[in-house]
Amino acid sequence: MKFILSETLTTEEVLKDFNEEKSNLIPMLQILQTKIGYVTREGVYAIAAKLNVPPAEVYGVATFFAQFKFEPSGKYHILICMGTACHVNGAREVLGAVERELGINEGETTEDGLFTIEEVACLGCCSLAPVMMINKEIHAGLTPTKAIKVIKAIRKEEENES
Repeated sequence: MKFILSETLTTEEVLKDFNEEKSNLIPMLQILQTKIGYVTREGVYAIAAKLNVPPAEVYGVATFFAQFKFEPSGKYHILICMGTACHVNGAREVLGAVERELGINEGETTEDGLFTIEEVACLGCCSLAPVMMINKEIHAGLTPTKAIKVIKAIRKEEENES
């Protein structure tokens, strides 16, 4: 069965290197998400067809693991650390400021598709707390004001590119 994932990508192309063994379910979900950025309904059905299992089984596995997303993320994926060091140094206030600045809550994406905010348990930068990572770039020693400045700088850069 052929499922269309985007204008240029089909599930056949994404899943071509996998055989029909059920042990490939998680790797299939991972490669699907890597290729298009999230797990689509079409992707769930394609994996189910290839593995000869019900789509509910694929969906059940995908929803069990926090790594799998079912909606596209923004161009700038903001991870805000909530580990102990970040938490006690004001990460919750940083998160609140970012949410207010962007007009969205944690787990959401802005209407323009630019920003997604996600809370994470730990980014491993405890000595730099509180921190947020935006597209693999760490921003450390944050205050709510500093975090907003980072967001505004990205917005300004985006406007200049337009």
